[in-house]
Amino acid sequence: MSDRAKRVVAPALLLASLFAAWELTVHIAHVPGYILPPPSRIVVTFFLQFGMLWPHILVTVAEVVYGLLLGSALGLLLATAIVYVPVIEWAVHPLIIASQMIPVFAIAPLLIVWLGYGLWPKVIVTALICFFPIVVNGVDGLRSASEETLELFRSLGASRWQTFIKLRWPGSLPALFSGWKIGATLSVVGATIGEWIGATRGLGYLMRQSNALLRVDVVFAAILALALVGLLLFGIVRIIERLVLRWRQPTSG
Repeated sequence: MSDRAKRVVAPALLLASLFAAWELTVHIAHVPGYILPPPSRIVVTFFLQFGMLWPHILVTVAEVVYGLLLGSALGLLLATAIVYVPVIEWAVHPLIIASQMIPVFAIAPLLIVWLGYGLWPKVIVTALICFFPIVVNGVDGLRSASEETLELFRSLGASRWQTFIKLRWPGSLPALFSGWKIGATLSVVGATIGEWIGATRGLGYLMRQSNALLRVDVVFAAILALALVGLLLFGIVRIIERLVLRWRQPTSG
C-alpha cells in the first residue's frame, strides 16, 4: 500500500471505529436521542434535512470566506509594516499578542450591538480569529530571507519594492500558507461563534434554535455540515498551496 493510500485509509478506519463504538454505546445504554443520537441517525437527518440546512450553509460559507479574506488582507498589510517599519513592531506587536487574550465571546456581543444582526459582525469576528496566525506567519515568512541574499540584492541595486516582490514575498509563501491553513479552520469557528451569539441565519443560529427545541440530531447535522465546510476550505487552500509552491514538491525517481 502506498504512503498516500495509508494517509487516507488509517484516518478512515479510526473514524469508522469511533463511530461504531458510539453507535453501539448509544444502543446498549439506551441513551435517549434528545441527549445523544447515534451517528446513523445524524447522517440520516443530515440528508433528510439538507434542504433546510443548505440556506444556512450558504450564509455561513459567505461569512467564512469574507472573514478569511478580510483577515488575510489586514494580516498581510500589518506583517509587511512590521517587517519594514521597526517602530510599528515595537508599538503594535505587544498589542497583537495581548489581543489574543481577549475571548471572542466578549467582543461578538458588542459587534452585534454596534452593527446589528447582519453579515458584517460575523465577518469581523471571523477576521479577528484568522488575523493572528496570518500576521505571525507573515512576519516569519517575510523575514526568512537570509542576510547574505538581501545584501546581494542591495549590491545589485535592487529597490525595496524589487526585493519585496522577487525575494521576500516568494520566500514568505510557505509560512503564509501555513497561516492560511490555520486560518481556514479557525474561520469556521469564528463564523459559528458570531452566529451563536446573534444571528437570524447560518449554521450557528440553526444549532442554537435546534438545541432549544431539543432537536439534538439537527444540532449534530449542523456540526457535520460545519466540519465539511472546514475540510473543504482547508482542502482548497492546500490545493492552491501545491499549485503555487510546485518548486517545493519532492521530485520522484
